[in-house]
Amino acid sequence: MKMTNREYNKYVADKAKPSPLWKDLCWAFFVGGGICAVGQGLTNLYVYLGATTEDAGTWTSITLIFVAALLTGLGVFDDIAKRAGAGTLVPITGFSNAMASPALEFKSEGLVLGTGAKLFTVAGPVLVYGISASILYGVILCLVGLLGK
Repeated sequence: MKMTNREYNKYVADKAKPSPLWKDLCWAFFVGGGICAVGQGLTNLYVYLGATTEDAGTWTSITLIFVAALLTGLGVFDDIAKRAGAGTLVPITGFSNAMASPALEFKSEGLVLGTGAKLFTVAGPVLVYGISASILYGVILCLVGLLGK
């Protein structure tokens, strides 16, 4: 069967089930907001337990990353993400899930070539572009500072 792009797009549009936009938006908003509220609660807890605000933020990030990776390993995070969509991807938990998922998927290939290599399929580009952008930003700030004197 030979179809043009336009015919194919019409065929797919006819077969595709329309997405309940407002329901999806609400799920993303409330789950993402819930994750952020839990994060704020953790920060308040750590400050209450004696940590500085900066240290409490660090411990909150560590806790959220650990819990998201644990839920990914248990298969729970994917169920939440199916319902909440971007609500789970935007906070730090989404990055944790994105790193843990490929590592778990390829663990049968071994610790180094499977889990170890796949951990960086997502983190690698993020680290490269993050470090590169920070260096570029630092150089620009340095140049602007030198020109301002």
